Amino acid sequence: MQSREQSLVPLKMLLFSFHGANTMVISFLPLLLQYRELDGTQIGLVLAVGPAVSLISQPIWGYMSDKYQTVKRILLICLIGLIISSAVFFQMTILPLLIITAGIFYFFSAPIGALSDSFTQRRADAMKISFGSIRTWGSIGFAVSSLLVGQLLDLIGIQYLIVPYLVMASLALIVCFRIVDVKVEVDPIQLSDIKRLFQNRPFVIFLSLILFLTITHRTNDSYIGLFIEQLGGSETLIGVSWFVGVASEAAVFALAPFWYRKFHPLIFIIAAGLLFTIRWFLYAVIDVPMVIVILQLLHGLSFGIFYMTAFQYITQLIPKSVQSTGHLVFMSVFFGLSGIVGSLAGGTIMDVFGGNTLYLFMGILALIGTILMTAYHLLPFGKR
Repeated sequence: MQSREQSLVPLKMLLFSFHGANTMVISFLPLLLQYRELDGTQIGLVLAVGPAVSLISQPIWGYMSDKYQTVKRILLICLIGLIISSAVFFQMTILPLLIITAGIFYFFSAPIGALSDSFTQRRADAMKISFGSIRTWGSIGFAVSSLLVGQLLDLIGIQYLIVPYLVMASLALIVCFRIVDVKVEVDPIQLSDIKRLFQNRPFVIFLSLILFLTITHRTNDSYIGLFIEQLGGSETLIGVSWFVGVASEAAVFALAPFWYRKFHPLIFIIAAGLLFTIRWFLYAVIDVPMVIVILQLLHGLSFGIFYMTAFQYITQLIPKSVQSTGHLVFMSVFFGLSGIVGSLAGGTIMDVFGGNTLYLFMGILALIGTILMTAYHLLPFGKR
């Protein structure tokens, strides 16, 4: 038992440190761009670069991982590229240069979350333990970082965001050298396998339907900080809101062994969709930032349940030979396509109508997605 726990420590630390770094991009990058005097539409344009680039970078790195049957080496390459590119991107002030450097930064950073989660899924399956029991360390890193960095930025200023970011990203690189690669007893991936992946009808339909829910999640990721600030909140309060949300997410992941296998994964996804819908409609009528912080407790019950069950449902739908690629295609939809729509449309709506109206639109979209996901569950669609 001790050796098994020791073998998981570097992986848990990788998840902790990478997601600790990633919280700074998700939670505070919009505020940094606002400090650089960009308006909502321009901020949305820069934020949309990430998901747009991820549509290309995630399948590329996933294919490379499956072809050469290594996750660790791909993670090391991406982490090195992330550290170098972030040092440039975070310092840019001119919009065209921001967009170019953002593209380079996201090319390396976008696949890391998906690859580390794919790695975690394989390690959990090999050791016959819960995916959530390992993945919760990513949520803990996100929560701790959001709380501490929010307070730090109140003291030193948002313009120094690069400092804590490089500390956490460097830690992720260091611990990545210590993880043990997962051996996959299948033949290396071929291009014909990719074609077969997209001929998987339930897989493609599922990816299409979750867009209605994931767009709302990604929009919230991009704009909740600006929304709280619009309502009169500070960087510290924004950090606290992320801490509350991701702490609840960590609890959901940690308790997964007790609830996950009670029902079919799609039941949990539909329930999470209902919680997304309720959550956004509540945000649409609230104008007190502290209430938003309290309602962030629903983040774990909406995103936490949705992401974990969707990720494991995708794993059931695809063969092992294309697992990394399939996971990264899923992430390209979850964070890529959804992020493009959420960033571009969200920034414009927020500029023109304000944050409450933005969340009203999100609630309507989540309701449509929940209805469609219920139909997907009830109808066959080629599912086994």
